[in-house]
Amino acid sequence: MRHLLFVLFLLSYTFSWAQTDKEKAEQTVHKNTVESHIYFLADDLLEGRATGTATNKIAASYLANQLREYGVQPNPQTGTYYQNFELVQNEAPKQLEVRLNGIEYPLAMAIEIAKVNTEGQAIYLGFGEEINFIDQNLEGKVVIVSGGTPDQQNSRSVYRNGADKKRRAMEKGAIGLIELVGIDEASWRRVNHYLGSKTEIQRDIVEVKNNDFFHIWVNTESAPISIMSGDAVDFSLVSDGKQEKRIKTQNVIGVIEGTDPKLKEQYIIYSAHYDHVGIGTPNAEGDSIYNGARDNGIGVTAVLSMAENLGKYPTKRSALFILFTGEEMGLLGSEYYVKNPVLPMNKMVYCFNTDGGGYNDTSKATIIGLERTTAESHIKKGASEFGLTAIGDPAPEQGLFDRSDNVHFAKMGVPAPTYSTGFTAFDEEITKYYHQAIDHADSLDFEYLVKFFQGYVYSGRLIANDPETPFWVSGDKYEDAGRLLYKLD
Repeated sequence: MRHLLFVLFLLSYTFSWAQTDKEKAEQTVHKNTVESHIYFLADDLLEGRATGTATNKIAASYLANQLREYGVQPNPQTGTYYQNFELVQNEAPKQLEVRLNGIEYPLAMAIEIAKVNTEGQAIYLGFGEEINFIDQNLEGKVVIVSGGTPDQQNSRSVYRNGADKKRRAMEKGAIGLIELVGIDEASWRRVNHYLGSKTEIQRDIVEVKNNDFFHIWVNTESAPISIMSGDAVDFSLVSDGKQEKRIKTQNVIGVIEGTDPKLKEQYIIYSAHYDHVGIGTPNAEGDSIYNGARDNGIGVTAVLSMAENLGKYPTKRSALFILFTGEEMGLLGSEYYVKNPVLPMNKMVYCFNTDGGGYNDTSKATIIGLERTTAESHIKKGASEFGLTAIGDPAPEQGLFDRSDNVHFAKMGVPAPTYSTGFTAFDEEITKYYHQAIDHADSLDFEYLVKFFQGYVYSGRLIANDPETPFWVSGDKYEDAGRLLYKLD
C-alpha cells in the first residue's frame, strides 16, 4: 500500500512538472471562482469600498483570507497580511461663499483654506506665469489668475499649473490665490469629488505651512469676468475652512517563494488596488453605491487568480502580491508602499499591475506600457494563447501610465506596465461605467473575463520563469532609474 501511494505521489509530481505554463494557467482559472470574487467585492454590502471605511476593511479581510487559503505567506515584516498606515484627510469646508465684482459664484472649491471672513480688492495677473509676477509688490494682497495656461484651460491643466502659481504668489507676500476656471457643471462635480477633500499620507515630520494662505478655484462658466492683467477686482470671501480628519487603512500583502535556487531571490510583483469611491450622488434610479466591479474588482480578481495559481504551481522567481488601498485618493497605497517596502526594492524585477475602468473590445487585452519593457513578447503570447490580442496604450493623451499604482514602482526603476481589459478608445461604453453607480458585477461579460484572467496568469508565469531578467526597453524615460536601482552601470 505504501508503495502504491508513493508511486501515485511520484506520478502526480511528475505530471505537474510536465505540464506547460499554459496548461497550469488554464487549470486554476474558473468562471465560478472569478464570479464569486467580483460579486462579493462589488456587493452593496461593501458600499463601494472607500478607503478608511469599515467596508474597505471587510474587503481587505476577504483578500487576506483568500491569500491564506491559497497558501500565500503573510507580510514578512508583520506576520499578518496587512500593511497598516494612516492618512490625513482635509475635508471640504461646509461654507464657502465667494463674490467677485459683486457677483456671487456658488461653484467654488477650496484647495487650501482656513477659517476666513475677508473682503477688499484683489489684483488680476493673467495666467499667473512668471512674467506676470515681475515687479509686483503683493505683500498682504489677494491674487486672482486664470486657471491653466493660455493654450489649455481644462481641469487637468489648472491642477498641474496651480502649485507654481501658488508658489509665485506666496514668494511675493500674497495672502491668497483665486483661480478662475470655466468647467461645465457635470465635470465640475467630478473634479470637486477628487480635489475638494485632499488626502495625504501621514508624515512622521509635519511640514510647516502658512495656515493663513488660501487657494481656491472659482467656476466662472455661468458668469465670465472681463478683465485685463493688472486690473483690480472687488472680492469677498467667507468660509469655515477645511477640517482635518485622520484615516486608518491598509494594503494587503503576501509572498510565495520561487523554486529556483538563484532566481527565487528576484520577485515579480502582482498588484491591483481594491478600494473604490464609496457612496456618492444617486443616479436616475436612486442608486448611490459605486460598486466598482470594473474598477477595480476585475484587477483584484486577476491578482487573486495569480495567487491561486502560484500557490499550486510556484514559478522560478518569487512572487509578491500587493493589493493597494487609497488609489482613488491619489495612488496613496502604492506611494506608501514604495516608501516603506517590506522587501528590498532592488529584488523586485517586475511589477505586473492590473487596473481598469472598463472595456469596449472583448477580443483584446489592453496593456498600458506594453512596448516599454522587454517582457512584451511574453504578455502578447499569454493573451494570444487564450484568444485575445494584446495591444498597447490606445489613448496616450490621457497619460494613463502615470495615473495608476504602477507609476510609483516605475519611478523607482522597476519595470511596471498595467494590464487592463480591452479598450480601444475612451468612448461611451467606457464612460458609461467608469466611476458610475451602474458598475455592477451582473453587467460584466464573464466568458471574456475568464480568458482575460488566464492570459494574465500565463503572461505572469512566462515572465517569472524566463532565465532573462525583464527590464525597460532602451531609451525609456524610467530606464535610468532602473539602472540606478539595479546597479547596472
